[in-house]
Amino acid sequence: MNGNLFSYIQDHTRDASSVALDDTNGRICTYGDLLGLSGQIANVLVERGVRPGDRVMVQVEKSVMAVCLYLATLRAGAVFLPLNTAYTHYEVEYFVRDAEPALLICDPSHEQALSQIAGRVGARIDTLAADESGSLFEAASVASPTFPTIIRQPDDLAAILYTSGTTGRSKGAMLTHANLLSNALTLVEAWKFTKRDILIHALPIYHTHGLFVAINVSLLSGAAIKFLRKFEPDLIIELMKEATVLMGVPTFYVRLLQSPQLDNTWSGMRLFISGSAPLLAETHAEWQRRTGHAILERYGMTETNMNTSNPYDGERVAGTVGLALPGVSVRISNPDDGTPLGIDEIGMIEVKGPNVFAGYWRLPEKTAAEMRPDGFFITGDLGKIDQRGYLHILGRGKDLVITGGFNVYPKEIEEEIDALPGVVESAIIGLPHPDFGEGVTAVVVRSPGVNIGEDDILVAIHNRLARYKLPKRILFIEALPRNTMGKVQKNVLRDNFKDLYLHPAVG
Repeated sequence: MNGNLFSYIQDHTRDASSVALDDTNGRICTYGDLLGLSGQIANVLVERGVRPGDRVMVQVEKSVMAVCLYLATLRAGAVFLPLNTAYTHYEVEYFVRDAEPALLICDPSHEQALSQIAGRVGARIDTLAADESGSLFEAASVASPTFPTIIRQPDDLAAILYTSGTTGRSKGAMLTHANLLSNALTLVEAWKFTKRDILIHALPIYHTHGLFVAINVSLLSGAAIKFLRKFEPDLIIELMKEATVLMGVPTFYVRLLQSPQLDNTWSGMRLFISGSAPLLAETHAEWQRRTGHAILERYGMTETNMNTSNPYDGERVAGTVGLALPGVSVRISNPDDGTPLGIDEIGMIEVKGPNVFAGYWRLPEKTAAEMRPDGFFITGDLGKIDQRGYLHILGRGKDLVITGGFNVYPKEIEEEIDALPGVVESAIIGLPHPDFGEGVTAVVVRSPGVNIGEDDILVAIHNRLARYKLPKRILFIEALPRNTMGKVQKNVLRDNFKDLYLHPAVG
């Protein structure tokens, strides 16, 4: 039996004429089209020299063809490696050097700069634009749609997604075909997805939420997808008249609540899902008051896919991320020695199950450090489990900042700011933000007599980092608070400035 995730998607497809993806601009892709287009691209990948196990690195804008490229990579037995489209060439170079892809696919506007980077590791380069033009599309348009899906074992790699802690460089989380398939099938059942569903998809497709949750769950259930290139509140509200499910991040719901049109109700919508960042209890309550629906919040990670979910049938408790999904075990441990803790005791969240990744790319020691001997993965998130089994996330031991659904790792930004003339040191923290969940905030200590300002720092780093990583505010203080061991006390900084974005006088 073929363990390739694509073979399962193919087996679960509806008849060929059923709509799979509709970009709402006239581009409709049926399930038959998906099979044909992915076959054409898979043939191109093989012609380009891509072999099973090779990495195919992709930094392209969201499009129907980009989804077909993901499926084609699976069909060819290669490893799909998507990159955030906001990454600069400077950032992409690190990923290329680390992953050593056989093929790099980018937007045509970046081809010249990235060709040099790809060439340093012997990678070929192709292009794919948002309008689906580019060398990849041109080659695929004349390729055969017939392609025999490569046989893969369940434990073979299907994808690598880069993530990071608060120190060091980003790490590649290795996800197997079994990781992705088991989690998607679990979510299909948990969230009651069927071929009658129509999902509103306004998420990016370079991370777990928009790609592996939204796409895999929809295709494995035979659902249709309203495939928006970006988040457009008015369009989403209009689409609710015919759709059944919306997946989003807290920012989506905050902005949708700002529209008076939301007060209209449409009986077809059955489920609103939120993830990738904490959902404020106030947002949960206001959404239920305005729409009559309780948002279903869940908890996942790049390394584990989805771990928990508030129930489809049952109470969805604001401020919690619900119960462990079937087949997934969640426990709370003492952060110091790993001893399991009891009900309502706060500690480190650990998870175990078929959803948990195969390890970090070329980092066996780091992988071993994050795994318990009994197979539980140490998430780095702090939380507790209440008497009903609901998981509460109370903080992040690694000081990760989640803004608008994107993970931001402080050390990366701190290194850029600390390298500037006139800066002694800096600390990056996340502060409560009414729109983004958390606002990236820099606290900086200047050299004596130096008047470097907020704008000076932002100008200096804006081409070095993706836009979502840039601090929304830069604050200046005389010295960073430290404990007796000399470690910066970011909890003190977060407490001191916790109302920065919530005060009406501050942007």
